[in-house]
Amino acid sequence: MNTTEDGEVLGPEALRRGGVWQCLHWLAAGRTTATALADAYLDAIGRENTALQAFVDVRPDIVRDQAASAQQRRHTGPIGRLDGIPVAIKDNFDVAGYPTRAGLPSRDGRIPRYDAHAIARLRAAGAVLLGKTNLDEGALGATTRNPHFGTTRNPFDCTRVAGGSSGGSAAAVAAGLAPVALGSDTLGSVRIPASYCGVFALKPTHGEISTCGLTPAARRLDAVGVLGRSVGDLVVMLQVLAGYDADDPRSRRRRVALQPPDWNPNHLRCGILPDLAGIGVEQPVMDVFEAALGRLERELGERQTLDFSDWPFQKMRRYGLLLMEAEMRGVFAEDLADTLHPVSAEFRRLLDFAARKTAADYVVADRMLDFAVLKARRVFSQVDVLVLPTTPQGAFPIDAPAPASQADLTAFASLSACPAVSIPMGTLPDGMPIGMQFVGAPGSDLRLLELAEVCASALDAAPAYPVSPTLA
Repeated sequence: MNTTEDGEVLGPEALRRGGVWQCLHWLAAGRTTATALADAYLDAIGRENTALQAFVDVRPDIVRDQAASAQQRRHTGPIGRLDGIPVAIKDNFDVAGYPTRAGLPSRDGRIPRYDAHAIARLRAAGAVLLGKTNLDEGALGATTRNPHFGTTRNPFDCTRVAGGSSGGSAAAVAAGLAPVALGSDTLGSVRIPASYCGVFALKPTHGEISTCGLTPAARRLDAVGVLGRSVGDLVVMLQVLAGYDADDPRSRRRRVALQPPDWNPNHLRCGILPDLAGIGVEQPVMDVFEAALGRLERELGERQTLDFSDWPFQKMRRYGLLLMEAEMRGVFAEDLADTLHPVSAEFRRLLDFAARKTAADYVVADRMLDFAVLKARRVFSQVDVLVLPTTPQGAFPIDAPAPASQADLTAFASLSACPAVSIPMGTLPDGMPIGMQFVGAPGSDLRLLELAEVCASALDAAPAYPVSPTLA
């Protein structure tokens, strides 16, 4: 029997409220078991996934076998850092024995023999892999309105999008179908759904976590991301996943450890943007952001308004998209030619856009990455952290057109290879959550996470998990 300190039974609903840290505590204290955790989440997926469409592939027998092995290790040792913790996996990571569909039906028969590097590290740490989560077709998009595997719905309001392309992972974490999830982030694909779904997200410094075994979107922009219910959950996952991989040409070989937390609020220099309205941020988002900044007056130290007049937000996002679309034409060449399992007209249209561009157009876009790196160096010579909304808008109706600006505020960290963290900062007038984003210099991941935790505690804006799916 699973009991709390006062003897109350820890039932499945109580287990679903816990994040990684809480679940690790319950496991270590003997208040629950790995098998009970797995059953709690599997049962929730069985009841609620039909409405949410967060998962696309769950195999209960395999999950329970993993949980039983984890529980056995907790009796006999040694145990891993995540032994018994259920983790959801975006369906563009290779997981041995499962097809890596990347949101495309033509890939249903492509079953890898080996795990992606990040998945192998999760297994080595004892994590229980719950299953594969839904994403945009080819991971190209920010809505998770997948024409082949269904639309992932926002747990706060099932008539609205969850964001994307890691929308299935974000919805699963918010709705209590998983305590933590793996996603990928190329121009904002973990941070955008985190903002819309009211969860926490980390896009680490590029190269901190190997992308080997991740279906590429744009190799120089791709990052393995994490979605969780607290900053602490992100820290634990980063510590497990980060590390040098000789098979990844962009992997960082560190001579020193990740920079330790050492923020001093008396000396912290916080950068903000001068004109959010001018770059397309909607008024309700600006109101919540200004209110949050007001509550973080002590935590964010000295504030400086930065000059971003040389950074055209929309054009820079489009440059990043061109790099993605051009590379994806090669990655998905067989899928585009598969007449038995055709891609959607919209996906083909997006990739055809790159085909109409010249090599010179691609070179211009590629050079923007160097410009972004230099811009970040200038920014972080002036301030320690850049603070801005995660998205210009909140979650919108499923049947509404997707705003072109969804990734305008997340693209800077991706193009410049910087780490970024998104936390819930408040609620919009329509009741939907919205995120605040912290961007730091490359390598400052742990320092950035510590500051995000301090600010998250001060704001206290995270919802009570699990968010109950509603058709409001």
